[in-house]
Amino acid sequence: MKDRLGRALMQTRIQTVLPHIQGRLLDIGCGTNELVKAYDGPGTGVDVHPWDGADMVVEDSAELPFDDGSFDTVTVIAALNHIPNRAELLREVRRLMSPSGRLILTMIPPGISRVWHFLRSPWDVDQSERGMIDGEVYGLPPSTLDAMLTEAGFELVQASRFMLGVNRLTVFRRSS
Repeated sequence: MKDRLGRALMQTRIQTVLPHIQGRLLDIGCGTNELVKAYDGPGTGVDVHPWDGADMVVEDSAELPFDDGSFDTVTVIAALNHIPNRAELLREVRRLMSPSGRLILTMIPPGISRVWHFLRSPWDVDQSERGMIDGEVYGLPPSTLDAMLTEAGFELVQASRFMLGVNRLTVFRRSS
């Protein structure tokens, strides 16, 4: 996000997520890796697109070259809807999380996302440089997101709204 509004929104997301991060961090769909740079601890940012600043560019976010239980926190910030193989990704996240680890997600609802992407298209580098690929969607409703996470073996720890109530922050842990 190279424009002023985009940077401000990214900073709001980062400031909302940072207090929930603990231990070793993996940020999936990291973009320019701003969250890892802002975190005061060990972290790795991965993405499928070669954004400037990403620590690692991978072919598939659901197949990552890390040992089981390598991360205490995994984040997917405003990106899960951009990952077509979401179910496989969530299984991979569960594999990579330590037993007491947490998964932190932010998401916007589909209707607002579609309008937002349309309005921001002239300034949205994500749209102009990368675009939408098959399987990507404009946001995910909370009920869909929660059901997907439950099916993947996670349980909801916390959910809250931010950015005028439009975005949703969720924190999950492994189910027992």
